[in-house]
Amino acid sequence: MKIAIAIPARYGSTRFPGKPLAEIGGQSMLSRVVSLARSIDGVDVFVTTEDRRIADHAEELDVECIITPDDCPTGSDRVLSALERRGDMPEFVLNLQGDAPFTPPHVVQALIDTFKTTPEVEVVTPVHRLSWDDLDRLREAKKTTPFSGTTAIIDEDSKALWFSKNIIPAIRKEESMREESSLSPVHQHMGLYGFRTDILKKFCALPQGVYEQLEGLEQLRMLENGITITAVHVDIDKGTIQSGIDTPEDLERAEKLLQASA
Repeated sequence: MKIAIAIPARYGSTRFPGKPLAEIGGQSMLSRVVSLARSIDGVDVFVTTEDRRIADHAEELDVECIITPDDCPTGSDRVLSALERRGDMPEFVLNLQGDAPFTPPHVVQALIDTFKTTPEVEVVTPVHRLSWDDLDRLREAKKTTPFSGTTAIIDEDSKALWFSKNIIPAIRKEESMREESSLSPVHQHMGLYGFRTDILKKFCALPQGVYEQLEGLEQLRMLENGITITAVHVDIDKGTIQSGIDTPEDLERAEKLLQASA
């Protein structure tokens, strides 16, 4: 069974140009993500980008890099384009974004293990329940960067029903719920996807959906077109960095959290 971890690392981010090359704690974001991917046994790791500067940095990191067209609309499209250029199609590919340097290795491993045990799954993605303190931190962050951090609604069979940049669900009687449990009912989504490659091809052939365009979340295209997303529940330490780096403000918060944990 062939499994690959693809790292799409786009230079031309509107909100944060050159983001994969930005340093966090003296190490580039891309370097951190590559190290994370390489910590997983038995997988093929490569980077894909539209920019020569990132390709040059990948060469410095001694990791394969495939340059793909500038007009790939999403990271998933970039991954598929890179796979087609490589000519070596795995059964399962993880799309590990180049702006998610703090993804815990056990989260990546959990997705791979889910696919190995249930290879019929179409798409897998990690979620975790927020503590009340972490929910409060997310609410505070959204006051200045409202499109950072994604939450999800998950059914009893671990199937994703919806995702949003808003915090969902709304919570009635929150005060009493805080007294009953240390965990809130809010699931935060971590921006990591594992695809069966036939489903990746199907997804990339679909036009963008209405809600995908409104929220800027490509996974909504999957749900709008009947692709099943299996949520893999993972545990995350309280107070850790739990989302990708989307803006310079996110980078600043990450630096402060790193310093606090040092």
